[in-house]
Parts: sequence; C-alpha cells; structure tokens
Amino acid sequence: MLVATALVMLMTLPGLALFYGGMVRQKNVLATMTQTFSIAAVVTLTWCALGYSLALRPGSGFVGGLDRLFLGGLGVDSLSGDAAHAIPESVFAMFQLSFAIITTALVPGAFAERMRFPAVLLFAALWSVLVYAPVAHWVWAPEGWLARLGALDFAGGTVVHVNAGVAGLVCALYIGPRSGYGRQAMTPYNLALTLAGAALLWIGWFGFNAGSALAADGRAGMAMLVTQLAAATAAVAWTGAEWLSRGRPSALGLVSGAVGGLVAITPASGFVTPSSALLIGLVAGVGCYLGATSLKRLLRCDDALDAFGIHGVGGILGAVLTGWLANPAVGGAHGDILAQLAGVGATVVYSGMMTLAILILVNRMVGLRVSESTETDGLDLVEHGEAVA
Repeated sequence: MLVATALVMLMTLPGLALFYGGMVRQKNVLATMTQTFSIAAVVTLTWCALGYSLALRPGSGFVGGLDRLFLGGLGVDSLSGDAAHAIPESVFAMFQLSFAIITTALVPGAFAERMRFPAVLLFAALWSVLVYAPVAHWVWAPEGWLARLGALDFAGGTVVHVNAGVAGLVCALYIGPRSGYGRQAMTPYNLALTLAGAALLWIGWFGFNAGSALAADGRAGMAMLVTQLAAATAAVAWTGAEWLSRGRPSALGLVSGAVGGLVAITPASGFVTPSSALLIGLVAGVGCYLGATSLKRLLRCDDALDAFGIHGVGGILGAVLTGWLANPAVGGAHGDILAQLAGVGATVVYSGMMTLAILILVNRMVGLRVSESTETDGLDLVEHGEAVA
C-alpha cells in the first residue's frame, strides 16, 4: 500500500503536471505546471483539516463525521480500510489523499490558460472539501447512500473522473473560451512532455487501481491486468478512429486514447475479467475520441485539455459498463445498470451545481479570469515573473 500510494502521487507529480504542461502554449507552461503542484499542496492541507473526516469516517449517508478533524485521533496503531483488509489508518488516509489530489488537479485542464492563480488556489481548497469529499463518502463509505444502493466504483469512476470532468465542463462554460479560441492556432508547447506525462500516468494507474484492493492478492493482480488491457485497447481504438477520420494518427491522440482507457476501466477494475476489459477499452477509445472532438464542438466549449472529453465521458462510459460487465467471480458483486446510472446522475448534478456555486463565490472574492493583456502576454511572465526560454 505504501508503494501503491507513491505510484498514485506519481500520477500527479510529475505525471499530470507534464501531461498538461506540454499541451498548453509556451507562455503558460510554468503557470499550468505550478497550478498542478500547488493543488497537491493545498489539497493535502484541506484533506488533513476536513476532507478525510468528511469523506471516509462514519457519519450519515451523505457525509462523514468530524472525529478526524486535523487528523486528530489517528494513531500509530489505528487501523482502517474494509474488514477483510485492515491496514494502518495512516497509510489508508495517505492513499486516499493521493486520490483527492489528482481529482482536484484534473479540473484545471478544462480552464487552462485563463484562471488567476489566487482563484485556482481558493477553488481547489473549496472544491476538494465541498464536492470531492461528499461524493467520495456517498460511494466509498459503507453507509454512503450510493454504496447502499449498490453502485460499484472500485477506484474512482464517479468519485474521480465523472466528478472532475463535470466540474471542468462547468468551469470552462462559466469562465468562457480563451481569447482567440477557434480563430487562431493554439499550438502545444512540447508534446514530448505530454507523452512523458502520459507514460507516468499509465504506470501510476497501477497503484490507483490495483492499490484499491487494499491487499497484494489475486483481485489486485486482476485489477492490474485489466488496467493494462483497457489502456492498450483504447490507445489503439482512438488511433484507429483518428486515422480513419483525419487521414493520419497523432501522438497526442495515442496518449489521449490510453488515458481514456485508463479512466473507463477505473470503476470496473476490481469487478471485470480480461475479455470485458478489452470491450471497455474499445468503447472508451472511440467514445473519448468523439467526446474530445465532436461533443466538444457540439457544446461549443473551450475544454482546453479535454478534461470533460476524456475524464467525464470516459468516467460515464466506464461506470455504466461496470454495471453490465461486473463478474461476481472477480469482485463478488453483481452489476446493476440502474444503480450505476443513479451514481452517475447524482454525481453530475451535485458536482455541476456545487462547482457553479463555488465559481460564483470565488469570482466575487478574488476574481476568476486573468485580464486580456495577461492572457496575451502569458500567465508565466505576468503571474509568476518567470518564463520558459
């Protein structure tokens, strides 16, 4: 579990930072990577203060209790996890913190290159407590109302990806498109960084999914295997779809497809067989490609780094397919498509509404959007006084 936790931290630092940093324009590379790094620090503090207790401690069906505020009462000998796999609570809290960090850090991919740094910090602090923690409790706490309903989410399909994807979509729509969006080229700075970041995400995802078994056992091994299969299948499927529609494959499409497959297998990884993983990867590769292209055009939304197109769409597809393909021989649970749809619907509505409320509050407190001149000159130089040579 210590290794799995470190792997999930690797997904954000440096994985997501490189993945996002390589896709923005040169004048915003440092600002984008700084946002990811800063969110890791801010969410660590909010998780310690409130998030862990509200998300994963005993409470009502909607939110946890307050017995672990500032991690009070968490001792060296405290145990947590499920009854069959009790682990040191310090490790469990840290493992779950790594999920809270990357979920919050995914959201800025939708509004990249246009939110003020103070607003990013305040948004991350509020969103991690008011949105992420309750949704995590609904699904992963034994008394959570979605858990009691029978919704399955092994490692974060609704809690992480649908949640972050919908929040990103709301942010992008509320803040508005980047200046010149649709009229001028917005060439990525360095897709080699993005490929390196995607590779780290893929490797780290084994900690994400296999680690969610809370044990080094056969279920963890199966979760690792199906993760690899879905990612590889989706990478091939996205590449094929892009090749057919555009006449040539792209490096960005290849890695985006892999990430889409990783997203979609996440809720199913502890419940499905290898053959089901191949199907999930195929659906996710094509579905996320359409989400990042056709759907984005339909919504007329500047989802800059495809946070919704990949994480939102992939998370929804994965959650629904989990209800269909879950095999009791793997995870001991039967799937229920209606329960999965309820989980997706509740997450979409709650995340969307609360994210909008947080955006309105942050805008009134510190202002959300950078000035037009800042956007023209670049966030690196104006907000941080630094630049990539």
